[in-house]
Amino acid sequence: MNFFRGVMGGQAVGPQPSGAETIQKLCDRVASSTLLEDRRDAVRALKSLSKKYRMEVGTQAMDHLINILQTDRSDSEILGYALDTLYNIICNDEEEEQDENAQKQADDLGAQFTDTFIQEPEHVSLILSLLEEFDFHVRWPGVKLLTALLKNQCTQVQGVILVSPMGVSRLMDLLADSREVIRNDGLLLLQQLTKSNAAIQKIVAFENAFERLLDIITEEGSSDGGIVVEDCLLLLLNLLKNNSSNQNFFKEGSYIQRMKPWFEVGDDNSGWSAQKVTNLHLMLQLVRVMVSPVNSPGATASCQKSMYQCGLLQQLCTILMATGVPADILTETINTVSEVIRGSQVNQDYFASVNAPSNPPRPAIVVLLMSMVNERQPFVLRCAVLYCFQCFLYKNQKGQGEIVATLLPSTIDANSISAGQLLCGGLFSADSLSNWCAAVALAHALQDNLTQKEQLLRVQLATSLGKPPVSLLQQCTNILSQGSKVQTRVGLLMLLCTWISNCPIAVTHFLHNQENVPFLTAQISENLGEDERLVQGLCALLLGICIYHNDNSLENYTKDKLKQLIEKRIGKENFVEKLCFITKHELYSRAAQKPQPVFPSPEQMLFDHEFTKLVKDLEGVITKAVHKSSEEEKKEEEVKKTLEQHDNIVTQYKELIREQDAQIQELKEQVESMTSQNEQMQTTVTQQLSQIQQHKDQYNILKLKLGKENQSQVNGQGEGSQVNGLQTEELTQLREEVEELRKQQTLLQTQLSDKDALINSLKSEAAQTAEGSAGATENTELLKELEALRSQLQSQSSEINQLKTERQELVRRAEAGSSNAVPSSDSSIDTAKMAELESRLAAQTTETERLKEETKSLTASRADLEQQLASATSTVAILQTEKAKQQTDLQESKKEQDDLLMLLADQDQKIHSLKQRLKGLGETVEDEDDLDARDQTDDDDEEDEEED
Repeated sequence: MNFFRGVMGGQAVGPQPSGAETIQKLCDRVASSTLLEDRRDAVRALKSLSKKYRMEVGTQAMDHLINILQTDRSDSEILGYALDTLYNIICNDEEEEQDENAQKQADDLGAQFTDTFIQEPEHVSLILSLLEEFDFHVRWPGVKLLTALLKNQCTQVQGVILVSPMGVSRLMDLLADSREVIRNDGLLLLQQLTKSNAAIQKIVAFENAFERLLDIITEEGSSDGGIVVEDCLLLLLNLLKNNSSNQNFFKEGSYIQRMKPWFEVGDDNSGWSAQKVTNLHLMLQLVRVMVSPVNSPGATASCQKSMYQCGLLQQLCTILMATGVPADILTETINTVSEVIRGSQVNQDYFASVNAPSNPPRPAIVVLLMSMVNERQPFVLRCAVLYCFQCFLYKNQKGQGEIVATLLPSTIDANSISAGQLLCGGLFSADSLSNWCAAVALAHALQDNLTQKEQLLRVQLATSLGKPPVSLLQQCTNILSQGSKVQTRVGLLMLLCTWISNCPIAVTHFLHNQENVPFLTAQISENLGEDERLVQGLCALLLGICIYHNDNSLENYTKDKLKQLIEKRIGKENFVEKLCFITKHELYSRAAQKPQPVFPSPEQMLFDHEFTKLVKDLEGVITKAVHKSSEEEKKEEEVKKTLEQHDNIVTQYKELIREQDAQIQELKEQVESMTSQNEQMQTTVTQQLSQIQQHKDQYNILKLKLGKENQSQVNGQGEGSQVNGLQTEELTQLREEVEELRKQQTLLQTQLSDKDALINSLKSEAAQTAEGSAGATENTELLKELEALRSQLQSQSSEINQLKTERQELVRRAEAGSSNAVPSSDSSIDTAKMAELESRLAAQTTETERLKEETKSLTASRADLEQQLASATSTVAILQTEKAKQQTDLQESKKEQDDLLMLLADQDQKIHSLKQRLKGLGETVEDEDDLDARDQTDDDDEEDEEED
C-alpha cells in the first residue's frame, strides 16, 4: 500500500523511484496480480501517468493493457481505465504552448504507437467488440481510441474495419445512442472512417446514414444549430463527394427535398453568428457536390431538375437577392446557383426571370453584372458573378440571343440599364480586371453561336461627340493597338478569337480594316519580354484564325497572301513557336482544369476555361494551314468541291431511296390492312361453319329421336298382331304394309347420313376459301339431295294416307262381319286391339307431319348459309386480286432500287479513285468507311424488308 500511496500522491517513505521504475512496477502488478482490485488500481495509476510519461507507458504497458481488454471483459471499470490509457498514449493532442518541433515529435510518437497497436488486426476488432458494451465508461473511451487510430493510420485501420464482420454497422449504431457525448464523438469517428474510401462510404450510406444525419440536423436547428450540425454536414460531404453511387442514392431517396428548409433565411439578416455562417457554407457546398460539373451529365441534370421542382433553386435565388447576407455566404450562394442552372434550360429560364427587390425592379443578371464591373467589390465576389454569367449562357442559345439583343440599336432603352450596356462599360473602363471580365462574359455570349456572332457585327458605339460611330469590333482593335495592360489585351484578344472563329463574315469585317493585319504582324515579329510573349501568342492565334476561316472575299487578304506575309515578315517557324507558347503557359493549364474561375490574385486572371478548349481545337489546324502551299490548297479545294458534288448526288439518291422506302412502307401498311380484313373474313366463315355444325347436331338429334319412335311403333304393331286372334287376310296385308313403311324409313336414314357427309365436306371446303367454286358445286348437290328427301317424304305421306284408307276399309268389313256373327269375348278383345293399333298409327302420322315441318325449316336455313358462303367466296377472290397487284408493285420498286444501287456503286468507284489521287499527292483524306458501312447497312435492311 505504501507503493500506491507514493504513486497517488500520498506521504512517501524512503527515496522516490523514477517514472520508468514506477511504470515498470505497475506493469508487473498488472501482469502478476490475481485480485481484480489490484489490477484495477494498477491500471488506474498507469492512466494517471500516461500523459506525463507517454513514451514509457506506451513502450512498457501497451501489451498488458491489451491483455486486460481481452481477459477482464466482465469489469467495466478496469476496461474504461485501460481504454483511456491507450487513448492518452496514441492521441496527438495539439497544445498551444507546444512549438512546432514538439508537436511534430508528438505526432510521430502517436503514429509509432498506432503502428504497434494495429500490427495485429485482432486488436482493432477487439475495440469494435467493446463498442457493443452500453456502459458509458467503456463505450465512450472506445470511440475516442478508435478515432485516434483512424487519425494516425487511416488507411490501415479502414481496411481492418472493412473486413471485420458487422464492423461498420456497429459504428453506425453510435448515431442512435441517447447520450449526446457518445453520439457526437461517433460523428467524428465516422468522419475519419469515411475519408477517401468509397467502399466504406457506400456501406455507411446504405446503413441509413442519410436519414439519421438529416434528422440530427433538423433536431439541432438546421443552419442555426451548433457544432453538431457542422459535424453532420462534414460527414455528408465525405459520403457524397466524388461518389456517384451515393449521390444517386441521395437523389432517389428524395433527400434533396429535405435540404430546402435549410435555406429559409428570415428577413432580419443582421448578426449572423460564426457558427451559422460555417453551417450555411457547408450546406451550400453540399448542394454544389450534387450538381458539380465533374459529375456525369445525366446525374447532374437529374439533380438540377429535382432542385427546381422542390423549390430549392427559388430559395437560393431569394438568398441571392436578400440584404444583410455576409459576403462569403453571398459569394458561395452565387457559385451554388451557377452550378444549379449550368446547362439546364428550365433552370436558366427561371434565373432569367428573377428580379431584384428594387424600385424599379431589375433583373438579377443586371444586378450581378453591376457588381462584376465594379472595382470596389471583393475579388472573389466578382469571380463568382462571372462564373454565374458563364453558367447562365452555357448551352443556352436563347439567353445568348437576349444578351446580344441588348446591344443592338433597335432594342436599346435609354431609361434603363441593360446587360449589354454594363458589358460595354466594363469592356472600355480603366480597370483592367473589369476589361477582362467583360470581354470573357461577352465571349460566352458568342460561344458556339454563329447567329449571334453575325448580329454583334451590327453593334455601333459612339466614341465622342462630333465623330461618327464605330463598330464594336473596330473599337476592340483600337483599344488593343493602344498598348494597354496585359490583362486587358489578353481579354480583348480572347474575345476577338472567339468572335471570328468559325465565322467567315466576321473574319472579313476584321480584315477589312487595313490597320489590323500590320498591327498583328508587328506584334508577333517583335522580341519582347516574358509578359508580352503571351500577347504575341494570342496575336498569332488571331491571325491564324483569319487564315483558316478566310473565304478569300478580300483580294488583298486572301489565304495565300496572308501566308506569304507571315513567311516574309515573321517566318513560319517563329509563328508556330509563338502560337505554341499559349498552351505551355502555367495559367493556361490551371484554367483548363475546371470551369469555375478560381485565381489567387487578380493579376493571375488571364485565361478562361472555354477559351482553352478553343485553343486546343485550333492550334493544330492553324499550324497545318500555315505550312500548306497554294497548290496543295487548290488541290484540296478541288477535292472538296468534288466531294461536295458527290455528297450532293448521294444526298439526292438517299432522298429518293427514303421516298421509295416511304412508299414501300405505305404498301406494307396496305398489305397489313388487307391481311387484317382477310382474317376478319376467316373469322366470319368460321362462325358460319360453327352455326352449320350446330344445325347438323340438331338434325342428328331429331333423326335419332324419329328412329327410336318408329322402332317402338313397329314393336307395338308386332305385339298387336300376335295378340290378335283374327287370321284374316286384311290383318296380314296391314302388317306387310307397316313393314314396308319401316324399310322406307331406314332408307331415309341412310340418305340423311349421306347428307351429313356432304355437310362435313362443305365445312372443309369453306376452310379453304380459295376453292369457293368447288364449294358452290357441292352445295348444289346438297340442294338436289334435299329435294329428293322432300319427294320421298311426300311419297311416304301418300303411302300413309293409303294405309289409313285401307285401315278404314278393314274396320268397316270387321264391323259388318261382327253384326252377322254371335257376340263373344274374343270379338271384344279384337276390337280393343284394333283401337290400340289405330291410336299408334295416328301417333306415327302426327310425328311424320312434325318431321316434315322441321325438314322445311332446315332447308330454309341451308339456303341462307349458301348465300353467305357465296358472298365470302367473292370477297376472297377480290383480296387475291389486290394481293397480286401489290406484289407486282413491289417487284417494280425492287427493280428501281437495283438501278439506283448500280449508280451509287459507280459514284463510289469515282470517289475511291479521287482518294487514291489525293493520297498520291501526299494529302490526308478522311476515311468514310463508317459512312459507307452505314449506307450498306441501310441497303441490306431495305432488301430484307422487300423480301419479307
